Amino acid sequence: MSSSRVGLRLAACLLNISEARRKYIVESIAKAALLDKNGKKHPQVSVLNIFSDQDYNRSVITIAASVDKLGLAEDLVQHVPGCSVFLFGEADLPEKRSLVQRRKQLGWFTRRDVSALQPDLGAAPARRCGLTGVGASPYVMNCNITIDSQDMSAGREIASAIRGSNANGLKGVQAMAFPHEGKIEIACNVESFDDQEAAEISEDFQHVSYSVLGDQFSYVSPHYIEAQIKKLASDWGIGTKGRALVGFTPQECKNCAEYAIKENIGEFWKIRGGVFM
Repeated sequence: MSSSRVGLRLAACLLNISEARRKYIVESIAKAALLDKNGKKHPQVSVLNIFSDQDYNRSVITIAASVDKLGLAEDLVQHVPGCSVFLFGEADLPEKRSLVQRRKQLGWFTRRDVSALQPDLGAAPARRCGLTGVGASPYVMNCNITIDSQDMSAGREIASAIRGSNANGLKGVQAMAFPHEGKIEIACNVESFDDQEAAEISEDFQHVSYSVLGDQFSYVSPHYIEAQIKKLASDWGIGTKGRALVGFTPQECKNCAEYAIKENIGEFWKIRGGVFM
């Protein structure tokens, strides 16, 4: 995203880590994003949001920065011992394989031995360190809908029905069903795509459009995703228990990033409540 407000080309980074129950560790990682190699604060970087899920012991940290300050894959390889990186999306040139494709190729959700895998960057994988995925796309957000059921088969059917890979699914949506707090959560990655592609899809999909450096992109509205899941769940005689948007929509992210960087607020997540949302 380009910002005339701060005179910078900005990018957002969603950092997923396997820790949520020890808050001090999560916040220490978030604060590390604000510092350079010498421990000095970057003036063009802000941590916009921290979302932690206690059940899965997982956190998502939203970082915004000048494009010139982002070198995440290279920094990981250089500064984190044993880091093994695989690339996806626009970072995976020339193939541009999706996150779903790479996860399947690597056996991401299985207990397979990772030591034989060849990383795109970094050291040979070790079980202790695991694998790190680094990708790029116009914008990705996470939209999670909870259905009022413990029936995993129903959850899987609903997730399958809305996936973009399904002929009748939602463009740009990747979905999985997980048990969560005694219910089933339909967790969705919502990818943006070229606006020209939106024009070729039924108008009923209710896309939201935005512009980056003159290029038009669209994504499926979280409200529409929730409505579709609610409709599918009702066919099973199941209700829904609400929607959680992890992070921001593209425009909200841009607004927060501009404000935080212009005002030099690195730990924006601590003050963001009610500012833009």
